[in-house]
Amino acid sequence: MTADSGWMPPPCTVAGARAGGVLDGGAPEGPLSTAWRRRRLEYRLVNPANRRRLKVIVVGTGLAGAGAAAALGELGYEVECFTYHDSPRRAHSVAAQGGINAAGENTVDNDSLERFVRDTVKGGDFRGREADAFRLGEESHRVIDHMGAIGAPFAREYGGTLATRSFGGVQVSRTYYARGQTGQQLQVAGSQALLRQVDAGTVTLRTRHEMLDLVMDEGRVAGVVMRNLVSGKITAHTAHAVVLSTGGYGNIYYFSTLAKNSNASAAWRAVQRGALIASPSFIQFHPTALPVGSKWQSKTILMSESLRNDGRIWVPAKAGDERVAGSIPEQERDYYLERKYPAFGNLTPRDVASRNAVAQIRSGHGVGSLKNGVYLDFRDAIARLGKSTIAERYGNLFDMYQHATGEDPYAVPMRIAPGAHFTMGGLWSDYDQMTSLPGLFVGGECGWGYHGANRLGANSLLSACVDGWFTLPYSVPNYLAPLLGTAPLAPDSAPVREALARTRSRVDRLLGIGGRHGPSHFHRILGDLLYEGCGVTRTQESLTAAITAIQQLREQFWSELRIVGSAERLNQELEKAGRVADYLELAELMCVDALDREESCGAHFRDEHQVDGEAARDDEHWAFASAWQVDDGQFVRHHEPLTFESVRLQTRNYA
Repeated sequence: MTADSGWMPPPCTVAGARAGGVLDGGAPEGPLSTAWRRRRLEYRLVNPANRRRLKVIVVGTGLAGAGAAAALGELGYEVECFTYHDSPRRAHSVAAQGGINAAGENTVDNDSLERFVRDTVKGGDFRGREADAFRLGEESHRVIDHMGAIGAPFAREYGGTLATRSFGGVQVSRTYYARGQTGQQLQVAGSQALLRQVDAGTVTLRTRHEMLDLVMDEGRVAGVVMRNLVSGKITAHTAHAVVLSTGGYGNIYYFSTLAKNSNASAAWRAVQRGALIASPSFIQFHPTALPVGSKWQSKTILMSESLRNDGRIWVPAKAGDERVAGSIPEQERDYYLERKYPAFGNLTPRDVASRNAVAQIRSGHGVGSLKNGVYLDFRDAIARLGKSTIAERYGNLFDMYQHATGEDPYAVPMRIAPGAHFTMGGLWSDYDQMTSLPGLFVGGECGWGYHGANRLGANSLLSACVDGWFTLPYSVPNYLAPLLGTAPLAPDSAPVREALARTRSRVDRLLGIGGRHGPSHFHRILGDLLYEGCGVTRTQESLTAAITAIQQLREQFWSELRIVGSAERLNQELEKAGRVADYLELAELMCVDALDREESCGAHFRDEHQVDGEAARDDEHWAFASAWQVDDGQFVRHHEPLTFESVRLQTRNYA
């Protein structure tokens, strides 16, 4: 498929949706292998003496936010950084346990930048921007060097070289790691770099603040509205540019692997102010989450994908087999991933592994008391390598599993199941990571970049670090350079007053409903609707039913919500209510996007579009990214055509 001027995407057939225009991603012309180098040379610069006269607001302190704030602060810009945590090190980046990818030839397994790009584009099922994948790979080794230099304790081989291991969707060893707590160690290093700039006076850090709106000035983003979560005070803060690095929206499913405070509100408020959101239905279900054990638990727990290096996934060959795992002989076990995908085995990409696990569970082969899981077994690895070696590699993960379940994974297999995890969709941005709203940039999972319809494991920490440390510190100054000599909006200006009034009105509306159910009541129902209607697999029937049910639930929310307490104090029910209100709007668009896209690709699997159980892409009609505009309750689908120069379009095959 090519982006010829005569080509147009299929029309929108979903009620309440219509077609919009063509988007230009803005990647440089010419060879993609040199695109990022050439773009950096084109960027305008700001004299070091002038940087302190330009202000940037960064919302979020995960790897992307902490990196961007620290780098821009060290460059000399005035930076104001916000987090709703009590400390920046608590950002959800700590939860990515398994590792961080980097392209190269650190081992003799024939890895390279080109192979990294091919794996990333193919892993995303050709629904991401190829130029972004090149930048991700090109900057990857700088990330490893930098994070190591600022304190991340990467594992090392006996000779002192950095150790690597494999992750799903690749056949080489390119994942650097710090035992089973890589995200935590990277986040600690990034947070310390941020606090160094706070101490230096270039960054002002405001903790326990949640973004509730954007300040708009003639179509340009000029600041943010924040609520102090302790005092309830609502304030406006203005700047020359704003960076959102507020994470993904997987918590919309209620049961997810995300921290319970992770939410979509900052990104969704940008959508309400006119920003486009790309591919919102591209949701990754992590294959190695723990099965839900009770409807009363608050979330699922993530077991790192790195466990699939040595663990073998299986189910009883006979449906309904009630025997404990240890009493089922080898010949009566179905190692279904090894059987179906012998080349990749248990290291198939996450979407493939999750879809196959769901198929086994639905066919009656599920294990555990609720029959909602599959086994991840280390028996053979322990026999081959010894318990001590497995403990060195995964000990903290095994401890976490035992604390959560009461079972010893050294003695019995783990039980795992797919759980809502990472969102490939997010705010649409161009190659410079600026959204469709001038002055608003995105970093990390908040944006749609790199991953297409399925993220390869260990590319999340990489993409967040590349955004924060090595992309935004180049592209944001390019936007700032022409603004030298201008001042941020005054605190009493009309746009600021308007944004504050809009925010206070919404808070008052939530508090004034006076119904009988708390926000978690509606969130739990919404999660059930999404797992059933827009989960690991989707159908036209399930999506249509989900849209109707979500609309009805939203009406109930705005008439039956009850929030105890007031806005002038710490009020976590008010925080939850605002986030659930946004989920109820985003959820409908997710289903609209999934219903509109008449194909299967990556994590978006429509049962109507498959060949022998595998996703059936339609490159002739759907090789583009959908970027949605919310316009007075209507959804307008804009599109960015996707072309591929270095990685030829092909059917994904992991057999």
